[in-house]
Amino acid sequence: MKASYFKYSLKFKQPSGTSRGVLTEKETWFIVLEDNEKKGVGECGILRGLSVDDRVDYEEKLKWTCENIHLGEEKLWQELIEFPSIQFGVEMAFLSLRSKNPFELFPSEFLSGEKSIEINGLVWMGDEVFMKRQIEEKIAQGFGCIKMKIGAIDFDKELGLLRFIRQNFDEKTIEIRVDANGAFNEDEALDKINQLSGFKLHSIEQPIQKNHTDTMSVLCKNTNLPIALDEELIGVFSSSDKENLLQKIMPQYIILKPSFIGGFRGTLEWISLAEKYNIGWWITSALESNVGLNAIAQFTFTLNTTIPQGLGTGSLYTNNFDCPLVVEKGQLWYKPNLKWNFTL
Repeated sequence: MKASYFKYSLKFKQPSGTSRGVLTEKETWFIVLEDNEKKGVGECGILRGLSVDDRVDYEEKLKWTCENIHLGEEKLWQELIEFPSIQFGVEMAFLSLRSKNPFELFPSEFLSGEKSIEINGLVWMGDEVFMKRQIEEKIAQGFGCIKMKIGAIDFDKELGLLRFIRQNFDEKTIEIRVDANGAFNEDEALDKINQLSGFKLHSIEQPIQKNHTDTMSVLCKNTNLPIALDEELIGVFSSSDKENLLQKIMPQYIILKPSFIGGFRGTLEWISLAEKYNIGWWITSALESNVGLNAIAQFTFTLNTTIPQGLGTGSLYTNNFDCPLVVEKGQLWYKPNLKWNFTL
């Protein structure tokens, strides 16, 4: 068996804003395995400034991984503990290599096109007019759950956008999730959360920055609005550290991005702990290309989730790979009759 890797730069159709800045492109890496006539592919996706493995030695570690692919999936997963996106890429590549079709990793009714996954419609940050237009588009497209990024424009204007939705749609018709990406100051967070709770939202993601666990614990104990940890999970590697974090903060939800937390195996570890402490969860892509998104979606379906997942990022790029994933009326479908244009 031999392994190689290459880099690919995904271009956003329009600049996409978060509280950490505006994204215009996203680099990703692919590991390709070859064993006789068979090939497998895995995606190693990082987000600059956010991924724990956004390090100067990242490409060096990719090179090392390909040179040591003979160690096998299990040994490599242990060796790559501080590089969760490479863990994910290796895990996906081995799964791809073992599959009859390199893009069909988890046989299911989703993969056969019989069932779909409910997903949220993502509203990016921008000025008030831009955000309102996105909200209207998502509702018109049939999404029953909207996720709105907040924290970049005036808070009162953001409340106004939520008011606009609620004046037209109650919480039974449109579920709203908000994602602060750590934008709130610790001393104002609870007040802002209480104001947001008046709009009957589903949850708020990461209201304050990670590693302020004492404050986050207080917020989760006193909130009127369920709190979901996202960035807080990044860089927590051992099972004991994961359990200690959940025990201390006791959030209402955790959000799982396989590229950030060690692939499928890392995700299942977090789910097991979350369920032990009666903490809800859902899975989200981390702006991967359709190759990574496809793997995450297929995996997610096998977990029998019942709430909307964060898997609607496939249409963000001008140069993504055509694939069988299709979004229709807030549902993600896999259409087996459609073809991939990713060349192995």
